[in-house]
Amino acid sequence: MTIFLTLSVVVLALISFIREWMPVDITAIAVMVLLMLLKLVTPEQGISGFGNPATITVMAMFILSAGIARTGALQIVNDLLLKWGGKESTQQIFTMGMIAGPITGFINNTAVVAVLLPIVEDWCRKQSISPSRLLMPLSFVTILGGMITTIGTSTNVLASGLSKQLGYGDFSLFQFTQLGLITFTVGLAYLALVAPRLLPNRKVASNGIVTQDYNLKEYVSEIVITPDSSLVGQTLRASEIQRKFDLDVLELIRNGSRFPQPLADKVLRPGDILIVRSGRECLLRVKDQRGIEILADLQFGQQPLETGLTSGEEGIAEVLILANSNLIGSTLKDMRFRQRYNGTVLAIRRGQELVRERLGRVSLHFGDVLLVQGPRQSLLGLQTSRDLLVIGQRDLETLRRDKAGIAIAISVGVVLAAAFNVLPIMVSALLGVVLMVITGCLKPGELYGTVRWDIIFLLAGLIPLGIAMKESGTTEWLAKNLVALGGNLPGYWLLTLFYVVTVLITEVLSNNASVVLLLPIAVEVAKSLSLNPLAFMFTVMFAASNSFMTPIGYQTNTMVYGPGGYRFLDFARVGAPLSLLMALIIPPLVIALYGLS
Repeated sequence: MTIFLTLSVVVLALISFIREWMPVDITAIAVMVLLMLLKLVTPEQGISGFGNPATITVMAMFILSAGIARTGALQIVNDLLLKWGGKESTQQIFTMGMIAGPITGFINNTAVVAVLLPIVEDWCRKQSISPSRLLMPLSFVTILGGMITTIGTSTNVLASGLSKQLGYGDFSLFQFTQLGLITFTVGLAYLALVAPRLLPNRKVASNGIVTQDYNLKEYVSEIVITPDSSLVGQTLRASEIQRKFDLDVLELIRNGSRFPQPLADKVLRPGDILIVRSGRECLLRVKDQRGIEILADLQFGQQPLETGLTSGEEGIAEVLILANSNLIGSTLKDMRFRQRYNGTVLAIRRGQELVRERLGRVSLHFGDVLLVQGPRQSLLGLQTSRDLLVIGQRDLETLRRDKAGIAIAISVGVVLAAAFNVLPIMVSALLGVVLMVITGCLKPGELYGTVRWDIIFLLAGLIPLGIAMKESGTTEWLAKNLVALGGNLPGYWLLTLFYVVTVLITEVLSNNASVVLLLPIAVEVAKSLSLNPLAFMFTVMFAASNSFMTPIGYQTNTMVYGPGGYRFLDFARVGAPLSLLMALIIPPLVIALYGLS
């Protein structure tokens, strides 16, 4: 009966993950609560995920990665790209990979992509090449690089914790580095030599004129307040034209003088010219109901769109919705974006899709790119937001560059302490967190915003599921049935089977969920057949992280999806051959390096 109940919870969790009934972290917490309600785990076991060394280590690594990023220690990458990048795609991808890949062996790859994405975009602009030629390779090399060490990804840390829980001990820091370096080298060779023939020119380089990428010319207009308009004598706030119509006022021009945001309390006068974001149909409704005139060619119309929107104190920036953003699931109207950030969203890019109308009603997703117009000081303030990433070179004034050397020294110390077994990885990582704060690399109030809480809650919610599967006998039951079905298969084919199944599950679930579900089963199968459990653990762990075929299978893929202007199937075209390549080489490499029996 307990096996049936446990399998029912697993199936329900899988359906919720696939159908996206709730965010993955909320699904994991719901699973944890359900396991306790069904008495498949004790309350102590149910909450054990929050105190699990893997969860604590992942949390600490997020903070350490943020310390590196906030001090500008990775800005040296910009100089290296400009010096060694060259003009050919092969050289550009190889250079980028050789820089970014090894870094992600020690710094969380989502943090690395967050720092490097603006740098690579700026590099593309200077080289007049499409960002879509480099951003997908950037994501893929950080995924491959994260498999060089145990602390490279949260998946590795979780797999190490599961190994200890199953009685095989934690992984050492460099236990699978040899395998990771080989797969990284092979993957980088594929990305540099083959991928350029498959990568699209999806988003044209704009030489800094970002509005060209969004085709905004038909959505930004000038209107003039006529003497008999009902808007005369009212403030913008009181007129409610921005609330009642799909319209945003970007700027006010009065007698040749320009007034930027905020404009809510400006009293409108006859002859005022408003620069607005709106579709033509909406403007015609405003004309009929409020008495305005739509101007075709006047002051603003005679200059390029970018110049008109960025004159004086005004500027434009592309802003990425981060994975741990509080804005996910909200609309611009619900969160009062204009008032909160003193800026106006002109358009939203979601992969190849562009949204330029009814923006206030669009529910924001992780990976969405917002084109924001507003005062330059407000856009500068966005660079310090925990919810958003400005895609453009970070202003160096916002970085603590004098602390860069200290942050690097702390991170190196953490790695060395773990590598030479001076301290367990969890202890050395927590010590590094304390030192980051004491030395001023991070401020105390910044710690909580640097942690990917969705990942932490996902881990904490899924770890009890692994406990329930083991204690109920579900893992052993599934393993026996797998042995009965495939027990006659040679060990190589069993490893390949687990690799392929894990990859496919990872593409629709999270990589951490795949490891929790499949790693214990793989170990049980290995034990039943007197094979090396370590070989099966490494195979499942590598497969869970090697997610290349969809923009939603891995966080870094989602981060580059919008900025690169990719289509969903672009990832399959470039990522599927890479996934096949990894499936062909990893099982035999695991057997050669670690043995099968």
